[in-house]
Amino acid sequence: MSSGGRELPPGDEGHEGGSADVPAGAVSLARPMETASQIGPELEWGADAWHEVRTRAQRAGRAYIWLNLVEQRLRAVVAAVLRPVYEPVHADDWVVAAAGPAGQEWVQRAVAVREVSRRKGYLLDPADDNVLSFLTLPQLRELMVQHWPCFEPYFDERRDVELALDELEVTRNVVSRNRALSEAVLAQAERASARLLDILGAGTDTPSGRRLPVDAVEDLVGDRYADVVAVHSDRVRLLRQFPAEDIFGGARRLDAIGIGLNLLAQNFSGRRLVRLAESGCRARLLFLNPASSAVKRRERELGIKKGELSRTVEMNILHMRRVRARLRDPGAFEIQVFDETPRFTAYLVDGDGSDGIAVVQSYLRRTRGMEAPVLVLRGGGRVVKSDDPGEGGLFTTYREEFELAWADSRPVS
Repeated sequence: MSSGGRELPPGDEGHEGGSADVPAGAVSLARPMETASQIGPELEWGADAWHEVRTRAQRAGRAYIWLNLVEQRLRAVVAAVLRPVYEPVHADDWVVAAAGPAGQEWVQRAVAVREVSRRKGYLLDPADDNVLSFLTLPQLRELMVQHWPCFEPYFDERRDVELALDELEVTRNVVSRNRALSEAVLAQAERASARLLDILGAGTDTPSGRRLPVDAVEDLVGDRYADVVAVHSDRVRLLRQFPAEDIFGGARRLDAIGIGLNLLAQNFSGRRLVRLAESGCRARLLFLNPASSAVKRRERELGIKKGELSRTVEMNILHMRRVRARLRDPGAFEIQVFDETPRFTAYLVDGDGSDGIAVVQSYLRRTRGMEAPVLVLRGGGRVVKSDDPGEGGLFTTYREEFELAWADSRPVS
């Protein structure tokens, strides 16, 4: 008999749960074995579900890196500006004093969290044993806004800082609550973070960042992949993310080697090449000799008609010759051909300095260049340096290969 006066049905095997066996007024209870088979399918995740959660985790992780960088930078800026003002009088309580009456509630909450973290051993780094380390991004912003006259000499526009922080607040709430982050919001957060870090004086000093912006993930784990900063499954996806204008525009030096150099010849206009050369860019273009036996072997590999590839290479060379003919200094635009088996195509932009960018593809059997995987490399100005100062990246390897091939090639008149 239950506490409500209802009679529970017997649970022994002599009763199968039929209506004839249950007394009138009894409450029917589902047996555990009857529902066990129903629980399994509801808890299983299929391929689509796993893909969704992985996508969510990847986006959240990327956003977290940006938010973490911004918060640490803002914390350092607040400390550098306000500590000299309040610490001489208030000592270790300078953050509490800086918050004033309006911020007493959230500062006291931060103090309490700090004490709990101390007690439970959550403070792993002594450098974090201060109230400032327990303030959130909105609270750090509030300190900056309250004391803007102290920060004004260091920043041009208060509105720019606040707008960037406003854009980040949506992402911060989504990430802190582990909710879905759309690609558009993530892109907005990355732009806002990069802008804010630049405003706060922590922008990247990598010269190639003007052509290929330095990513927060590259900042942290770039050395895991040598100097490879991007990988694309084919050239179409490369150009979607990294247009030809971004690759070649503003270059002061361009060295390229390949069969037909279609990425340059077919995606960067002759008029634009002339303007680039007249602005001071020096180019060395190395084509596969269209009359060589290597072209014929490549045609057989790709299964295309005899002479089709050689005609394409000839057209590209003629196009570049017309560009050279329009220059006041033809020596700034050198064109040569080689006869060896082509192994890769590479475009080395500003490869003679520390801010170079390279786009590299290997030649695959029965796969056209448009469909081959693409590596994007950053030159000597890597953001994160390896512990081994003698370790080099792929950029140097391809640059040396180009120089060797150039030395063995012959000019096109």
